[in-house]
Amino acid sequence: MTASWQRKKVFLLSPALMNGARAKQLISPRAQFTAAQSFRSEAGVSIAEAFSFMSCLYFRGKIAYAKKFASPPPGLTGTGIYVITPGFGLVPPDWNLNATRMRQLQQTPVDPKSRAYREPMEDHAEALAKDLGRLDTEACVVLLGSVATGKYVDLLWPIFQERLLYPRSFAGIGDMSRGALMLRAARSGEELDYDPIESMLFKHAARRRL
Repeated sequence: MTASWQRKKVFLLSPALMNGARAKQLISPRAQFTAAQSFRSEAGVSIAEAFSFMSCLYFRGKIAYAKKFASPPPGLTGTGIYVITPGFGLVPPDWNLNATRMRQLQQTPVDPKSRAYREPMEDHAEALAKDLGRLDTEACVVLLGSVATGKYVDLLWPIFQERLLYPRSFAGIGDMSRGALMLRAARSGEELDYDPIESMLFKHAARRRL
């Protein structure tokens, strides 16, 4: 199989914290910074801008990295970048976030047991997997988000299986370090190495059997 960095690839970006302090700042009717003003407008603010504010360095790193290295197969609609949004599934970075959508994001638990979270994610992931299978059998899907729990992997791996990768250097470092790492990679043009999520799942299963 072709090395992962040489293959056509799309990125899945995990969401920002919906109920944190910066999310409250974004939706405050008194906030005057640009993203907050856009959020209150009729059109709303792009999910990329909103999450970059809410998540600070981590999401800024993810979106900068994905924009630099996404290489969707010819014929695939969009830029090859999808943001995981609780209640809405996979959306493009320019998807607009307004007060109504924000409430749904905040009310939807990021839990595979929740139908409100699970069903849109599965529908969109299955459609993407079908398109990739039709357009490029070697195209891969890189998850820029946590693989330590099942909140993303439990839904995505059964659909993408060996296509699903994650950055090798994410292991053992925190969100801020990951954000800084991705920003440096985007600026330098040096793409990170990836490992199959499948191999990580097998390692976890082996440890549980010990």
